[in-house]
Amino acid sequence: MLYVEAEGRGRRLVLVHGFTQTGRSWGPVAAELARHYEVVRVDAPGHGRSAALACTMVEGARLLGDAGGEATYIGYSMGARLCLHLALARPELVPALVLLGGTAGIEDPDERRARRLEDEALAMELEQRGVAEFVRRWLARPLFAGLDDAAAGVDARLENTVVGLASSLRLAGTAAQEPLWGRLSALSMPVLAVAGERDDAFGARARAMAAAIGPNAEVAVVPGAGHAAHLETPDAFLSVVQRFLART
Repeated sequence: MLYVEAEGRGRRLVLVHGFTQTGRSWGPVAAELARHYEVVRVDAPGHGRSAALACTMVEGARLLGDAGGEATYIGYSMGARLCLHLALARPELVPALVLLGGTAGIEDPDERRARRLEDEALAMELEQRGVAEFVRRWLARPLFAGLDDAAAGVDARLENTVVGLASSLRLAGTAAQEPLWGRLSALSMPVLAVAGERDDAFGARARAMAAAIGPNAEVAVVPGAGHAAHLETPDAFLSVVQRFLART
């Protein structure tokens, strides 16, 4: 069973973090949402207090649904992929879906093969250098250039283990999952695909996912933010999400 923490009352929201994070990483976003909703923060497989669970995306989505139950699911990056898998496998549990910095996978076989090799190299680096050095190098990537030390939530990231993060890379990395693009039109719940204004790559993926899903999907751009929009500009991210929640 995945580790979860819950606070607040009302309509249930399940928050699912990105790679190297934990449920604690939602910080002020979770606290603000909990003023109006029941907020369930999940430690994803291989992370935090769920570190011992080594799962594929399919297996992780099953555990996520068991832990979160019926709720609006809000996922970031890796967490968005988990939420997307859950919505396709068990749509009765997902009346609405928010995907921040998400993707439906890598379709091109050569690109998937290259990404799998990259993820294996990262897993080996993690095993050789340990969590602290790996997290430092991970956050130095251009993808996270908009994060200062406080927003990055390093303390929560350091709660992770070498074994847990390595298993996540190998079993649930983007290259390890089957691409879902051809299945997106099956989603009938309201879907919000979100990207930071400065995150061109994931902005394009958000638009592509919304187009593949159909008229029940919409795209929102968080002004002034990069990939980790909820950490870089939490107020702007909350404004986008709360408008969506009010409509659904």
